[in-house]
Amino acid sequence: MLPIILSSIIAFAIVVERLWSLRRERVIPAQLVSQIWQLHKNNKLTSEHIRAIQSGSPLGRMLAAGLLNRDCSRAVMKEAVEDAGRQVVVDLERFFTSLGTIAAITPLLGLLGTVFGMIEVFAAITSAGVGDPTVLAGGISKALLTTAAGLTVAIPSLMFHRYLIGKVDRLIIGMEEEALKMIEVMHGERVVDAQD
Repeated sequence: MLPIILSSIIAFAIVVERLWSLRRERVIPAQLVSQIWQLHKNNKLTSEHIRAIQSGSPLGRMLAAGLLNRDCSRAVMKEAVEDAGRQVVVDLERFFTSLGTIAAITPLLGLLGTVFGMIEVFAAITSAGVGDPTVLAGGISKALLTTAAGLTVAIPSLMFHRYLIGKVDRLIIGMEEEALKMIEVMHGERVVDAQD
């Protein structure tokens, strides 16, 4: 039971941290591309601004990589954004492997508890016989309790793991759209609306 309880605490902490970190307004701040365009258009886009953009959000890290190459061709700028984007995706998916592992091992830990409970039942039968049901009930109870605990941790962990993977996928699509918009705007291939 102790490993299952520990796994549940770790899974809960990961889920809360990832839900907080993966909020859309934190990952993809609204109006960031139009703010960058205004700074660029007014010749006020300095290295300090780029550093502030880079440290402000995951999208900012991607856009800053492109801004550092804004005087290069569209292809070079896009490649810089894609390289930074790969690193951003790794950060967004942080702890997903741990959460997936918890979802996979907690049912096995519960099954292990079931096996130990059944061993206890058979040991009780060997020493006391089958005449005393209270001796048997303790082992069977332990077996069922650990199985239920393992499943109780695994099911929500798996659900949140899948949900968070989908959330990151949607955020990646949004960041790609914003990055492409910035590249097109910087190379005069697109006009920024007030809503962008």
